[in-house]
Amino acid sequence: MTGTPGGSAGHEPAGHEPRAPRSAAERHVPVLLDRVLTLLAPALTGGPRTAVDATLGMGGHSEALLAAHPELTLVGLDRDRQAIELAGERLARFGDRVRLVHAVYDELPDVLAELGIPRVDGVLLDLGVSSLQLDEAARGFSYSRSAELDMRMDQTSGLTAAEVLNTYPAGELIRILRDFGEERFAKRIVSSVIRRREREPLRTSDELVELLYEAVPAASRRTGGHPAKRTFQALRIEVNGELDALRNVLPSALEAIGVGGRLVVLSYHSLEDRLVKRALTPATSSTTPPGLPVELPGHEARWRLLTRGAEVATEQEVADNPRAASVRLRAAERIKEDSP
Repeated sequence: MTGTPGGSAGHEPAGHEPRAPRSAAERHVPVLLDRVLTLLAPALTGGPRTAVDATLGMGGHSEALLAAHPELTLVGLDRDRQAIELAGERLARFGDRVRLVHAVYDELPDVLAELGIPRVDGVLLDLGVSSLQLDEAARGFSYSRSAELDMRMDQTSGLTAAEVLNTYPAGELIRILRDFGEERFAKRIVSSVIRRREREPLRTSDELVELLYEAVPAASRRTGGHPAKRTFQALRIEVNGELDALRNVLPSALEAIGVGGRLVVLSYHSLEDRLVKRALTPATSSTTPPGLPVELPGHEARWRLLTRGAEVATEQEVADNPRAASVRLRAAERIKEDSP
């Protein structure tokens, strides 16, 4: 299957310069791996089980889950063909216990229907941009290296970041930077983009970074982190339709999981985490009208939260894996079928 928005795990710390990698295992240190394994274990233990890694990336979480649960069948989704290829090599030793599909995670219902899987026992969503995409300079995701402004997770379809910058109306660009990057200098940045593209189009990441250094006030640069961080995030989200995909997949994932099954979501910025919280809140809440002394039959919560708020990485984990610095983890378990 093919599609548009989606992606896989990881988030880039400013100034990160990885060495040239040799294998998927070397490139990818899974974020919060032990915690993910612990949260999913009760749902994947005790016989044949099925889990979905809906953001496969280079297969780090999937490899650990398959190794920990010998009777597990894993369905892995990713929109990035290179990720599917690398993860396939990494997971080849697990044979027919692995089903890899080139698809966006919001295509989850179609994937499961085509595979003839009515219900699953676990779903993992590790959002954001993958280690593979960050470490491949030519993909244009990083503001620390010069590359064409591409930012497509699936390089076979869709507009590039350069096309967005050079063709979108000013008002739409301002909306994207404000909504997806929470960039308070959106108007100033877009004014600079419009002036620049009237002379010549923006083509590379270093051209955009230079423009942003000039557009963002110096005082903000001293205290607000790298001036390109929010703009690059906003462009990546727009190019890949990430928030729409997340908004669509969350109810599908909740519906696909059977009683006793678990959902684990790793988010990397507040926009993602907010959507996850909004999806879990009604699922984990009773619909009995307030003020009644007893729970009405059929109105019980269908899910229970496994985390208190959003969990963050420990200092040691961030030291070992800088891409865990911004992670927010939420998890829940299905305890009841939906009411008829």
